[in-house]
Amino acid sequence: MRIIFVRHGEPDYEHDCLTETGRLQAAAAAERLAREGIEEIYASPMGRAAQTAAFTARRLGRPVATLDYMHEITWGGPGIPEEGHPWTLSDWLISREDFDFYRGDWRQHPFFRDNAAVRCLDEIAEKFDAFLLSQGYRHEGSRFLCEADRPKTLALFSHGGSGACVLAHVLSLPFPYVCTVMPYDFTSVIILEFPVQPGEYVHPRIELFNDAAHIRGLSSGLVLQQKPD
Repeated sequence: MRIIFVRHGEPDYEHDCLTETGRLQAAAAAERLAREGIEEIYASPMGRAAQTAAFTARRLGRPVATLDYMHEITWGGPGIPEEGHPWTLSDWLISREDFDFYRGDWRQHPFFRDNAAVRCLDEIAEKFDAFLLSQGYRHEGSRFLCEADRPKTLALFSHGGSGACVLAHVLSLPFPYVCTVMPYDFTSVIILEFPVQPGEYVHPRIELFNDAAHIRGLSSGLVLQQKPD
């Protein structure tokens, strides 16, 4: 099985929709994804992600199923600097504090201990595990047991935050580490592969990360998620 993660196109955050540039990016992404053999399409319920997914759905003639829990995350908490913005705080954790993820528990750090972003991470992790189980993959520790032979390609259109939560959880990486070293552009393509047979264990492999060649000339560069609505 392959899962293709796609971030939404350039948004109008105030109105939760795509800008004109975002629509051009989504159309370009649809052409890019047309050759991936996508059989199922999923999307966040938020407008900017659903609109991005709609371009690929029309191109492929396939329906879009909504995953409510893949909406963009929120953040913040009492006494947390930068309004709890996880990308900014994750960068501080690494660049300013040289945080040791091997020895330290990032969840207990003051930046994240009471940060709403961590509650979002845990909710998304639990529900995405249930989704993967429905696809035949049971999450056990840092690996997955393949319980059903369903070789297919899925596409999931979501957000910088909820996508980072899934990547951190599925790849067994610290969430702040993913926020800092694995950012991705609007409509960029990330592909995870589960190369295994039924009855065997696997750790997902990164087939492709942050492929945004299709929006060359349609992007001003990486933009991190803005303050939640």
